Amino acid sequence: MGNESKIIKAILNRLPAEKISDAKFEGANIVLYTKDKEYLFNSYKDIKSIVDEFKKRIELRPDPEICFDQEAAQKKIKSIIPEEAGVKEVLFDPPRSLVIIEAEKPGLAIGKQGSLLNEIKENTFWVPIIRREPPIKSKIIEGIRKVLFVESDYRKKFLDKVGHRVYDGWLRGRKEEWIRVSHLGGARQVGRSCLFLHTPESRILLDCGVDVTNDSEAYPHLEAPEFNINELDAVILTHSHLDHSGFIPYLFKFGYKGPIYCTEPTRDVASLLALDFVKIMRNEGKEPIYTQDDIKEMVKHTITLDYDEVTDITPDVRITLYNAGHILGSSMVHLHVGNGFHNIVYTGDLKFGPTKLLEAAETKFPRVESLIIESTYGGRNNNLPPKREADEALINSVKETIENGGKALVPVLGSGRAQEVMAIVDEAIKQGKLPDVTIYVDGIVWDITAIHSAYPEFLSRDLKRKIFSMDENPFLSKSINRVGSNKERKSVIEDEGPCIILATSGMLVGGPSVEYLKGLCENPKNSLIFVSYQGEGSLGRRIQGGEREVRFSSNGKNVETYQIKCRVDTIDGLSGHSDRRQLMSYLRNIKPRPKKAIIVHGESSRVLNLASSIHKTYRMETYAPRNLDVIRIK
Repeated sequence: MGNESKIIKAILNRLPAEKISDAKFEGANIVLYTKDKEYLFNSYKDIKSIVDEFKKRIELRPDPEICFDQEAAQKKIKSIIPEEAGVKEVLFDPPRSLVIIEAEKPGLAIGKQGSLLNEIKENTFWVPIIRREPPIKSKIIEGIRKVLFVESDYRKKFLDKVGHRVYDGWLRGRKEEWIRVSHLGGARQVGRSCLFLHTPESRILLDCGVDVTNDSEAYPHLEAPEFNINELDAVILTHSHLDHSGFIPYLFKFGYKGPIYCTEPTRDVASLLALDFVKIMRNEGKEPIYTQDDIKEMVKHTITLDYDEVTDITPDVRITLYNAGHILGSSMVHLHVGNGFHNIVYTGDLKFGPTKLLEAAETKFPRVESLIIESTYGGRNNNLPPKREADEALINSVKETIENGGKALVPVLGSGRAQEVMAIVDEAIKQGKLPDVTIYVDGIVWDITAIHSAYPEFLSRDLKRKIFSMDENPFLSKSINRVGSNKERKSVIEDEGPCIILATSGMLVGGPSVEYLKGLCENPKNSLIFVSYQGEGSLGRRIQGGEREVRFSSNGKNVETYQIKCRVDTIDGLSGHSDRRQLMSYLRNIKPRPKKAIIVHGESSRVLNLASSIHKTYRMETYAPRNLDVIRIK
C-alpha cells in the first residue's frame, strides 16, 4: 500500500491481511478499504476491537473497484428510497466510495434504524450519506459541492497528507514544552482578527481576516518574523465574517496548501463573503487581493467539523469546536496542547444569550487554563437593553416609518443580523404588530439565508422546528422579495409604497446598502435603522455620530453630496456580540474557571476596561495585547 505510517501498520497487523486492499487517512480519521464483499458486512467485531484499542475513528469501506457503476447505482438507490422521501440529487465521490443523497425528508430516506442505508450499501456497495434538500436553492452550496466532487481525487490525497502530518511524528524536534501566541491582527481593534499559535512542533493560525473599514491597515501582520507561510500547519476559522475569514484565500495565493478547519456552514458563508469582497473591490475600482481561483483553493482545503467533534490537527494539538452563539456555524475553539500540557479556549465572537437564530454560547469544557475572549462591547458602559426590548424597538421603528409612508433601510451583515431581523419581522407580522409589508433583501443576504435553511441543525430549537415544518419557515415568508439587479434596486427606491429593505454591507462600507442610502436618505419619511456594530471609521459609525452630509465618489471623481434627512435609529441589543454584562457573566459561568484571560477584538479602551474588571472580579491574570505583541501562555 506504500507510505504507511506506524499507526496504520499497527492497525493492519491486527486485521486479516488478505481482507484489506488499502488504508488511507481522512484528516485524523482512518479509512480502510476491502474488496471482500462478505467481510465488508461481517467485520464489525474486528473494527470495534481496533477502535477500542487505538481510540481513533476507523471506518471500513468498500474498495472503489467493487462499487456499482454510477448509473446503475443511482437507479437502485431511487428504487430503494420511497418516492415520498423526495430524492432530489444523487452525487458520487468515487475515490472514497461515498454517495451523497439529497432528500426533502431525510428520515424517510434513512429508514427505520438506518435500514434503507444498509440496503443501499448491500445492493450497490456505495456508502450512502443522506442530506436534507435545502428549502431555498443556493448557488454557492451547489458550487462548493461541485468543486469538492470535481476535485475528489485531489481531496482524497490531500486528506491523506493531513493525516500523515498528524500521525507521522514530530517534525521539528521536541526540546521543551511551551506555547506562544502572536497577535497579528484584532488586538485592541475590531477587524483583521488573526492569532498565531506556536509550540515547539506546531504553527497554527486562529482566524485570518480583513478590516474593511481601514484601507491603510486592512490586513494581518503576516510579515512578523515568527510567521512563515511555508511552515504553517493549519488554519482554524471560528466564523465566516470577513474580519475573521477574509484574508484566508490570500494564504493560498501565496502557496499555502494545508487545511482550514471550521463548521460546514462557516465554509459556505465564508466562500460567499470572499466572492462578494472581490466583487465590491472591483466595483470600487480597486484591484482585488485574490481571485475566485484562490477562493476555490480555500474550499478544496477545508475540513469541516461538527460541534463537539474532537480531532487532532498536528502531533501536539487537538481541537474541538463549540457553539459560540454569534452567527450560523460560529465556533469557540478548544485547543488541547501536548499530552495534557495546557488547554486554551478561543471564543472568536460570542453571544452568551439566546436569540431567534441561535442558542447561547457553550460554557462547559473538559479543561481550560487560558481563555482568549472578545471584547467588542467590553467597555464599562457597553450594556445593551434586553433582547425583548430591542425586538420591540425595531418593530416600533419600522412601524412608525411604514405609517409615515416611508421606507425602512436596515443595513445588515449578510450573515447573522439579516436573518435575525427577518425572523423578528416575520413574527411581528404574524402577530399583527406590523402590517403585511414587503421585505426586500439585497446583496448576498438571499444566498446566506439559503445557507441558513440548509443547516437547521445549527440553529435554535424553535427556528429549527419552524424550518422543518416549512409553512412556518420565516425565510420562506410571502412578504420577502429578492432584489437581484440594479434595475430592480432602482424600482424599489422609486416605488411610492412603504417597505423594509435589508441590504449589505452592515456598516455602509460598499455594497447595495450604500446605493439605497443615496436614493432614500434625503426623504424625511424614510428611516435608516442600524442593528449591528459600526466599526471605527465606517460611514455607518460617522452617521451614528451625527454626520448629516456625506460624499461619495467614483474612482476619485464625480463627487456627489447627500444630505441625511431621513430618521436615523440605532437599535441596541440586536448585536450578535455579548455586551459587558454578558461577557462578565460568561466569565462567571465558564467551567472550569480559567487561570488567565487574554482580551482581544475590541476598541482599545474597551479591551483595557474589560481586562481590568476581569482581573479585579475573578482574580485572573489578564492581558490586553497590542498588535504584534507575543504572549507566552505557558
